[in-house]
Amino acid sequence: MRSPLAALLAAALLAGGLALPAAAEAPQVDVARLDYGLQARALADGVWVVEGANDDFSVANGCNIINLGLIATAEGTVVVNTGTSRLHGQQLRTLAERTTGQRIARVVHLNLHPDYFLGNQAFADVPRLATPVTRAGIAREASAYENNLYRLCGDWMRGTEALAPDADITLPTGGRGALTVGGRSFDLIELEGHTDSDLVLIDRASGVAFVGGLVFVQRVPTTPHARVERWLNSLERLQALGLRTLVPSHGPVQIGPERAAEGIAQTRRFLQWIDRSFSAWAAQGWDMNEVLRAPVPEEFRQWAAFRTEYVRNVAHLYPVYEQKVLARAQSQARGLR
Repeated sequence: MRSPLAALLAAALLAGGLALPAAAEAPQVDVARLDYGLQARALADGVWVVEGANDDFSVANGCNIINLGLIATAEGTVVVNTGTSRLHGQQLRTLAERTTGQRIARVVHLNLHPDYFLGNQAFADVPRLATPVTRAGIAREASAYENNLYRLCGDWMRGTEALAPDADITLPTGGRGALTVGGRSFDLIELEGHTDSDLVLIDRASGVAFVGGLVFVQRVPTTPHARVERWLNSLERLQALGLRTLVPSHGPVQIGPERAAEGIAQTRRFLQWIDRSFSAWAAQGWDMNEVLRAPVPEEFRQWAAFRTEYVRNVAHLYPVYEQKVLARAQSQARGLR
């Protein structure tokens, strides 16, 4: 039951003509029928999010752990990322066409990770856009992604074959530009750190920002391509934008400037802790097993996918810090000769 204050706030907003977005619900996955249970939740006029589970890949959730976007324009719908499998893409397209009543005009991919593009077979007749760096990364790694997800996701992956983006998003020097589709304009900002090309798409009309893997909300970040220092710099730039509604690829949508800022701050706190701790432990000569046994702040332990993802964080990132310590030692040794 809502509190009286919440009820009054809702009434005031509705009286002022502002509809409250519906509360997020986890997709009702039907494993036996291979039904993802996708739902489109309106965030603003002509903008919807299709939410995945805030979790790690599993057969139980259909390996659907990504938030996808639908944006209506006069030319048709812009789809932001296409999901984890051929089937995911097909069900997304059906939902998109039913929700907007439009054809699909464009697909925009925000980075190279598999849940961003392995649904592309359902959009083979549609221009599929990504930055040149992301397109190169997908070409390099798509086969390995397919193999890994077939092992993780089983029957959900039936018939899935990687179909790459087929058109470049080329941005001016500074990594900031614009895209207009059917009279609707989007700001595009290319950042980095989570991957070598992290695209942010902001719908100018509504202020809804799809920030990809730069922000993880109440979930441990994935780090196979991470560069922590660059990622932290990108989060500073993202925070400076003063976003009103933030859609992370993983975790709950953050509605309102304060919540958007806190979503960014969560990822920053985690990365700063990683940077401080891994630097100190590498300087002390700890091995990876000692790192895995070290205490982790309770905030992070409560986040989704901690038990699996943090182990991967250590495997991906700790060797980088060990190599930095080794490089400094070698440099000092050369200086003494």
